[in-house]
Amino acid sequence: MPYMQQLPTPNQSQNRPSETPLSELDRITELASDLAGQFELVPLLERVLGHAAALLGCESGSISIVHEAEGYYRKEVDQGVGCREGQTFPLTEGLTGQIVKTRGTVILDRYASVPSGHIDPADPRWGSAVIGVPISWAGTIIGTFAIFSDGPGRVFSPGDASLVELFANHAAIAIMNSRLHQAAAAKEREAAVAGERERAVQEVHETIGRSLGSLLLHLDRADKATPGKSPSTQHIDSARVLAHEALFETRRTVLGLGPSSVADRSLEDAVRQELDRVGANDPMDVTLLVTGNPHELAPVVAHQLFMIIQEAVANAVAHACATRCRVGIFYDTTGITAVVEDNGRGFEGRESADLKGSRLGLHGMAARVHYLRGELHVESTLGWGTSVRARVPYSSNGDASRERWKVLVACTQPLLRAGLVRLLETSEPSVQILGEFGTLEDLTESVSLLQPDMIVLDEHLLSRYAKARVTDADTVERPVVAVVDRFADELLAAAASSGVRGFLSLSSTPAEVARVVVAAARGDALLDGAMFTRLAETRQTAESASTAAHLTVRELEVRDLLAEGLADKQIATRLGISVKTVEKHVGAMLRKTGARNRTMLVTLQQDTR
Repeated sequence: MPYMQQLPTPNQSQNRPSETPLSELDRITELASDLAGQFELVPLLERVLGHAAALLGCESGSISIVHEAEGYYRKEVDQGVGCREGQTFPLTEGLTGQIVKTRGTVILDRYASVPSGHIDPADPRWGSAVIGVPISWAGTIIGTFAIFSDGPGRVFSPGDASLVELFANHAAIAIMNSRLHQAAAAKEREAAVAGERERAVQEVHETIGRSLGSLLLHLDRADKATPGKSPSTQHIDSARVLAHEALFETRRTVLGLGPSSVADRSLEDAVRQELDRVGANDPMDVTLLVTGNPHELAPVVAHQLFMIIQEAVANAVAHACATRCRVGIFYDTTGITAVVEDNGRGFEGRESADLKGSRLGLHGMAARVHYLRGELHVESTLGWGTSVRARVPYSSNGDASRERWKVLVACTQPLLRAGLVRLLETSEPSVQILGEFGTLEDLTESVSLLQPDMIVLDEHLLSRYAKARVTDADTVERPVVAVVDRFADELLAAAASSGVRGFLSLSSTPAEVARVVVAAARGDALLDGAMFTRLAETRQTAESASTAAHLTVRELEVRDLLAEGLADKQIATRLGISVKTVEKHVGAMLRKTGARNRTMLVTLQQDTR
């Protein structure tokens, strides 16, 4: 019968192949020499496991890393066992699950007695004895150490277990040394990245600051040169206000300050100022109602609610064509509710917090409410208007009720990388930038180390990241937002295999960047407006190019000569046909390919070569 026991630590080993005390000392001394100055985790654990197995006269074993709080473990090193090295399993399975459950050493005379084991019954070790030992640090189990006998005839003793426990202590030191080294290396990288980012942001600030200063100067000159009663005066004044705000926000960004939407003022004051701005620039009647006893809000809650209200009001102006918009802020004993109602044209259907439609603004509002663990209700009737209702709870300390979404940013261009990081850090309190990287190697290493919620990367790293994911069986599915300049078939294929849930273009606005990133973190898939248009154009071009494959030989000859810049008469002379026949072939090609003109037809030729 198999048996299992939790053992005290004995002072001697017994019932194992003969090994003199000197040879044990030699093994341990050799191991200490191997571990000195080494910080790569897997090679360290391989050496510890190899020495332990050799000392016991065995050839098989494994070391797993335990994440007890998260409820899973990873087979980190596997020597001769074949139980899926590099994969993760729940702590309810396998020998590791029994070790963590008993919180002590486990000896079994047959591995087959392990519930939910991971060794194939056809493997010789299925019927072999096994020792399982916890790897502990500061009272916490951080891993497990297992040694298998080479056949059913071997039985492990408490002395054998004592020796494995000794090597488990070495494994614990190796794991903690590796983690400390990785943490130190990560801090060095973060310091270097922070310095690079600050330099890049300063350069951007100087450029933008000079441009905005010049813009304000020209606006002042235009204002002086414009007659007092000219309708242009109002537009010049609005442009001047926007330019001043942009310069102010740029300076706040460089100083490392947060978003100024609700800086040094209440949510009601910020909303009132926003409605005053809207009312001054658009012919829409806007009103604000505040009821209940105002509750002190954490900056992140006030900012997210302000952005939701701002987005809803902007939708009423830009899309609903409303003449009246009412905004309400309601405080009660458990939370705060923001309501925005307009009398615009509305849309068909009713959309709740799931918001399965394609409306980017609604997705952004839903993501912000989801971050605050609140509820969003959107009701709209075609021809009668729209009502947006967002309710978020108070927490005990007035802060948001969940941690921020952890994001890694990876771009090959330092300026683009710094810009994305700074924009997200200053405009999205729901986002925490864990790191920024310029190479795939740094990114993949940091994903494993930092465990982010999502990744933002550029198109240069996208295809390589897709290949790295395919070869890494332990990669957890994480949402990806890709910054691309153009769509291509290979880019879409890489996106499909990389978990891409959002696309940004180089022309994306800051608001679109924030919307796409927070929506992707929530699990929605979005394109900004510019990328949606480009994708549609790319598909149209691809369909036209596919049609071009059905052109006749003579039509292809005419198209090639058009690409050389020849006129119809020159083409007719070159091919020995009439000018009217050339025109006939051109017309046929335009119909077949869907090209709007000869220039587009030539472009299709270049794209399909």
